[in-house]
Amino acid sequence: MFDPEKLPNASDIKPEYCLSVTGQVVERSEGAKNSNLATGEIEIVVESFEILNAAGVLPFPVSDEAAMSKVNEELRVKHRYLDLRRPSMYHRMAVRAAAVRKLRAYLDELGFLEVETPIFTKSTPEGARDYVVPYRLKPGLFYALPQSPQQYKQLLMVGGIERYYQIAKCFRDEAQRADRQPEFTQIDIEMSFIHQEDILSMIEGMTISVINDLIDEFGLAKDKVEAFPRFTYDESMRIYGNDKPDLRFGLQLFDISDIAKNCGFSVFKGCVEGGGFVRGVKYPGGAELSRKDISELEQIAKDYGAKGMATIGLLKPEMQAEGAVELPDGRRVKSSIAKFLTPEEISAILAAGEAEPGDLLCFVADNWAVSCEALSRLRIQIGGKAGLRDSRKLAFCFVVDFPLVEFNAAENRWEPMHHMFTMPKASDMEKLESDPGAVRADCYDIVCNGMEWGSGSIRIHRPDIQSRIFDLIGFSKELAQERFGHMLEAFSYGAPPHGGIATGIDRMIMFLTDDENIREVMAFPKTGNGLDPMMDSPSVIDDRQWVELGLKQIEPEKD
Repeated sequence: MFDPEKLPNASDIKPEYCLSVTGQVVERSEGAKNSNLATGEIEIVVESFEILNAAGVLPFPVSDEAAMSKVNEELRVKHRYLDLRRPSMYHRMAVRAAAVRKLRAYLDELGFLEVETPIFTKSTPEGARDYVVPYRLKPGLFYALPQSPQQYKQLLMVGGIERYYQIAKCFRDEAQRADRQPEFTQIDIEMSFIHQEDILSMIEGMTISVINDLIDEFGLAKDKVEAFPRFTYDESMRIYGNDKPDLRFGLQLFDISDIAKNCGFSVFKGCVEGGGFVRGVKYPGGAELSRKDISELEQIAKDYGAKGMATIGLLKPEMQAEGAVELPDGRRVKSSIAKFLTPEEISAILAAGEAEPGDLLCFVADNWAVSCEALSRLRIQIGGKAGLRDSRKLAFCFVVDFPLVEFNAAENRWEPMHHMFTMPKASDMEKLESDPGAVRADCYDIVCNGMEWGSGSIRIHRPDIQSRIFDLIGFSKELAQERFGHMLEAFSYGAPPHGGIATGIDRMIMFLTDDENIREVMAFPKTGNGLDPMMDSPSVIDDRQWVELGLKQIEPEKD
């Protein structure tokens, strides 16, 4: 509080000036108190002040959160040091700092040792592209920035550090999405002499403890997290159409292939006869959708590979619909395919989809992969449109028993579904060469609200098994030795059984703060194309650096 008579130059102060203020902290008068402010009970009676640094005209109004919601994101990132002055941004950084502190405390209490692993490492390209760094002393050689500390943490297990963790920076040169950045932070964990259940129990306990503590500490608008349900990969694909199910709502997929194979609708019948599937998902209340709304749903199905989408709407008694078909039990349906189906078939389909009056059943007839992809996308869309995705819920689950490998038809070879150090299940080991697609892995993901939060596995610790995996994915012995000889040699020195997991710290904060973009929970993120407009990077280097590094720029060929 300034007294204009005692401090006539107070008008010199502009928004965002940096000040040194001397005065008395006093209680506000009753009429001036504001419970919505952190300082709502007190004020400072200013006796003097000094302007430490003036502020120019800001590019956006940091004190007005409503106005800031309309500011271009790239402009905010360019002036991130100003964007961070917003209370909402400070809140995100505070939640993040507390999360890291609690993760460390939890793992320290369990006897884990925090170990830093190198940032400069070896390029072993598989999966995402590496970021590479030239080695100045010998042109033509390169370091790589780690996509994860995977190999180092396994080597720590060989070294006898039986419980390791690290707040690890990771780097992947891949397409940017709302939940991805070229550099990100994960809590990386590895343990020796354990089984899959040991890791799942530990990470579940850690997650519940840390997240519930954060909800209490910051008063976050979230329900407390409870025990995680578990699904096998096959179950998740069958029930939800993907391996990252959003469990905030039901709407499980259902299969009517047995009904469709003998029905009069040729699209359904022909699909099943050709080895495909007819599967569906329910849209609660969707029978009232307009033709345009249904067309938009069909377009989503087509965008993800389906040839089309069929629907059956079960009408409420009071609903009027031209061309509705009445069933023997008095129920009425609206559907362009009803004329090809018997009343008994329609009733069986409604039962399979657990349709209630007012619901719409949506169907895709195609191969397994397409039906999974299209219907899972429809399910997510329906969950949002029907208001079923409760923002208070953090619906975690485990997905386990992934296939070890998947076939890359374009390259005509098997490749790891997760990574090449994942242990096949002991019961499937005999099928490794004869039927690789049937081999399951000791592999597991943690999913939250339809997004992968973490992934891990029991690792290979024997050189003979690791060599078999290299053979399976098409690595010659020379290539395997060149890229991973250090791992094979380490495994030959009595490496213990071990496994681990890594979960994303950035994504954890996204869950807690209801942010849909990972950039909002990082102090200094990159924009969607991987650029940093604040530092103006990446940037050119001067001629001397090109020479020192033994590099030469080659102009791309012109068309």
